[in-house]
Amino acid sequence: MKTLKDVISLKFKTSESEGVIFHGEGQQGDYITLELKKAKLVLNLNLGSNQLGSIFGHTSVTTGSLLDDHHWHSIIIERHGRNINLTLDRHMQHFRTNGEFDYLDLDYEITFGGMPFSGKPSSNSRKNFKGCMESINYNGNNITDLAKRKKLEPTNVGNLSFSCVEPHTVPVFFNATSYLEVPGRPSQDLFSVSFLFRTWNPNGLLLFSNFADDLGNVEMDINEGKVSLHINVTQVKKNRIDISS
Repeated sequence: MKTLKDVISLKFKTSESEGVIFHGEGQQGDYITLELKKAKLVLNLNLGSNQLGSIFGHTSVTTGSLLDDHHWHSIIIERHGRNINLTLDRHMQHFRTNGEFDYLDLDYEITFGGMPFSGKPSSNSRKNFKGCMESINYNGNNITDLAKRKKLEPTNVGNLSFSCVEPHTVPVFFNATSYLEVPGRPSQDLFSVSFLFRTWNPNGLLLFSNFADDLGNVEMDINEGKVSLHINVTQVKKNRIDISS
């Protein structure tokens, strides 16, 4: 396809911070890739570059953050020549692509949820999307509906299900005064804790526990946006360990 205008829209939700949402490329060096990187949305677009290097068409735009929150996010890409409107959750960003070309030449297949292995170093380092998509619309074509009715030819569908599996994690919300207290294990000489957390606050106590037999305590907190771990041991000379990250 050689297009002057494109409209691509879809909704997604995921708990992964990396993954290719959409990809298309052509023999002339044109490409369009929409992907998650570090839980941000990145659009890479090239309407063409020349071999002399005087016309460099690569354009990259990043928007959003913390998009791996397993909530639905909507994307709309509207292109007219070099003018692009990128809308994420109703927040629109307007930009112009680099280079001098207006048409997007996509000679190969367009893929959603990943990109085919092309042998290029960039392709095998990119993760496929893991999560849910709905309402995929590409230039007026309802891709989700066509895929479900097996009306896409040619098509290559790998391990795809038309349902959205919910994660089995149960989140807990803490306000400024709440806390969760669980029983300890006095006979264990191993202390092991793991959890995921998300907060907008730069300071706060994440974890506190006294060791049995008055051997000390362990404390984990957020201090000015950094996680700090403090271990106090009463029976050794160097009785305090502080780790910050």
